[in-house]
Amino acid sequence: MRNRKAGYGVCEGDNAYGCPVEATLDLIGGKWKGVILYHLTGGTVRFNEFRRLMPGITQRMLTLQLRELESDGLIHREVYQEIPPRVEYSLTELGRSLEGIILQMRDWGEKYQRLTARTNSGTESGS
Repeated sequence: MRNRKAGYGVCEGDNAYGCPVEATLDLIGGKWKGVILYHLTGGTVRFNEFRRLMPGITQRMLTLQLRELESDGLIHREVYQEIPPRVEYSLTELGRSLEGIILQMRDWGEKYQRLTARTNSGTESGS
């Protein structure tokens, strides 16, 4: 694992990270990693499926994020020796251990979207 963002401060314990939350965010933080992990909770996903599921990500960024997740041991990359080559991604056992967190983030996001939709529709009609 890499310590890409060291220096957030110190929590209890003596390790490479300032605190456990920093360690978690180092692995799954950023715009795309959580989304990638979320799509993998449903099972194996091929590279081009990710491109369809996440149209806002560039091919280069997707490749970069997948490589980091693989390097950190959260996902497994399987290459099938076919013409054309087929590449599939799945969660490792360590990646599966994040499934509860990822699904809780989804649930919270759905509640937040509902709340802001109500709030925004209320303020728009009041303006």
